[in-house]
This record gives sequence, structure tokens and C-alpha cells, in this order.
Amino acid sequence: MIDIDLAINGFIVMSEETDEMYLRFTNNQVPNNWTKVSYLSMKPLSSWFKDLLERVIFMRSWLTDGNPMCYWFSAFFFPHGFMTGILQTHARKYTIAIDKLSFGFEIMQAEGRDEIDDYPEEGVGVYISGLFLDGARWDRDLQIISDQLPAKMTETMPVVWFTCKEDYKPDPDEY
Repeated sequence: MIDIDLAINGFIVMSEETDEMYLRFTNNQVPNNWTKVSYLSMKPLSSWFKDLLERVIFMRSWLTDGNPMCYWFSAFFFPHGFMTGILQTHARKYTIAIDKLSFGFEIMQAEGRDEIDDYPEEGVGVYISGLFLDGARWDRDLQIISDQLPAKMTETMPVVWFTCKEDYKPDPDEY
């Protein structure tokens, strides 16, 4: 960014990499040298940068204020690692083999992480926000997965409570 500013003002010669960055900025695209060291996204630069700031704020808050009451799943670069960590923490705390654990879940009434005002019961999983359904929707009235609404490809999910369960056998009526 500093080199682009200096090159535009004529203080240095614009390199090929700087020129490529400048061109991508003017087209509202994430520069290639940024995508090499960041998370994958198809968003334009303006939306990508807003998303990046939200991720940094979430992670900084987690670091400085401790575990959040509700985790923003979309903020994770590798969400599978986070979910495995939840199972590992539960397994260590209750001395259960991690191979015997899996997740049960409950769809909450809260629409977003800002509506969660307390932690889940001690050692009983985590609240997750930021999940989406593609080609379907969560019917909030009937509490079931329903057909998508016309012209709406994706739908946000309410907060989901993932619970650690030993030897979990899902109910056949459960999705």
C-alpha cells in the first residue's frame, strides 16, 4: 500500500506487483499477493475487507475478553479444527475417549450471536452462529427444514447449540 502511494506520487518506479495491486484495487478485487496469505473468498475487495475487519474484531475480542458466549462460525479459516478442539476439550475434562464423542444439536430461537446473553451449561458444548442453508431454509414457526423461498438461494440459520454426546445415536426423526 505504501509502495502504491509512493509510485502514484512519482517517488518510486511502479513494479509489476505494485501495478497489479493497483489495477485490482481499481476493479474492486482482492490483490493476488493478498489472496496467497488469506482465506479463500469470492467477495469483491470492499466486502472482503469488511469481512476481514469483522473477523479480526471477533478474534481480538476472544483473545482479550475470553471465550465468547456464541462463536461466529464463519470467522474460522479452518472450522473443522475448531469443532475437533471442542470435542477434545470435552473429552479431557470428562476423561472420555474422543472417539466415543460426537455432536448433537439444538436449533435455538436466537437469530444471531448478539442475542445470546449466557454461556451454555458448563461443559455441554457451544453456541454457533453464522451457518447458512443453500437451497433450503429453516422454518422458524414449524422448527423444520423447508423449501427455499422463491428467488432466495441461501438462508441464514438461527444460533445452533452443538452439544458433546457420548455414544450418540441420533433420533430417526431428527435431521
